[in-house]
Amino acid sequence: MSAANPFRTTFRLPSRNQRINWFPGHMTKGMRQIQQKLRSVDCIVEIHDARIPMAGRSSQFFDTITGNGVKPHILVLNKVDLLGPKQQRGIVKQLRDQQPELRNILFTNCKDQRNSGVLDILPMATKLVSESSRFNRSNSAEHNIMIMGVPNVGKSSIINVLRNVHLKKKSAARVGAEAGITRSVGERIKIQEQPLVYMIDTPGILQPSVTDDEMGLKLALVGCLPDHIAGEDLIADYLLYWLNKHRRYEYVDKLGLQGGPNDNITAVLADFAQQQGMFHRVKQYNGQVEVMTNLLAAARKFISYFRTGQLGAINLDEECTYQS
Repeated sequence: MSAANPFRTTFRLPSRNQRINWFPGHMTKGMRQIQQKLRSVDCIVEIHDARIPMAGRSSQFFDTITGNGVKPHILVLNKVDLLGPKQQRGIVKQLRDQQPELRNILFTNCKDQRNSGVLDILPMATKLVSESSRFNRSNSAEHNIMIMGVPNVGKSSIINVLRNVHLKKKSAARVGAEAGITRSVGERIKIQEQPLVYMIDTPGILQPSVTDDEMGLKLALVGCLPDHIAGEDLIADYLLYWLNKHRRYEYVDKLGLQGGPNDNITAVLADFAQQQGMFHRVKQYNGQVEVMTNLLAAARKFISYFRTGQLGAINLDEECTYQS
């Protein structure tokens, strides 16, 4: 490879009018329910995907919900097992450069009940609540913690882990591997006896309008919105663009590509489909059936390699370090 990256340096959507937006009715309802319950909340725990520490987070949006910083706030960057430990310090600096008041940051893996980050959530929240004025709730011995964030980042899973660790109780919050499982603000879920702590699960909420194309695609790539909103072919193309731009060529061996790195998603998926034996029958306009490579199946598998960490530890918001 030459010193200058030979591939795309910007990503453009196929249509100028296309936007990667998803703000269904339950999000509007959820925002209203959150604001109605804030008076009885002592601490906000915001869950986000560690692979997109910046994308999808709007300080102005969360300030509106949390009362402009009046409530104690913890940012939990979940799925750190897909990020790796080496990038954490840089991410903290990146976040605080943009939002200096962001002091309480934890990295968690909700799949591991022994993960220190998960176990630190309650002690940190309890300490912050005890140090805050609490205003109308100053005489209450119980702590109410509201969990919020974008869809499919592990909010309900973290509640269930904490409930199991501290109370030895089974799951109380509904979870799933797709965006939009929690669709309304739930009832209080007891998490701990001493002090008495309840958590409130909320639906994942995105910004009402995502005007940054790359932000929308990053959210789509990590699964914060249903795949059909952007389309697997476009998500796979963005993934290929990002990997090439950052010189992350591990995908070449993983996909078994014969010609090395490539910036053409159709060629990459066709080669991968051939290697994997992904074919399907397509009926032509004249009635004949032709066997063709299944590019959609190849795109889905390529995306799954990223989502399961098989392409290495990746922070999608990291700055590109090469000079063109």
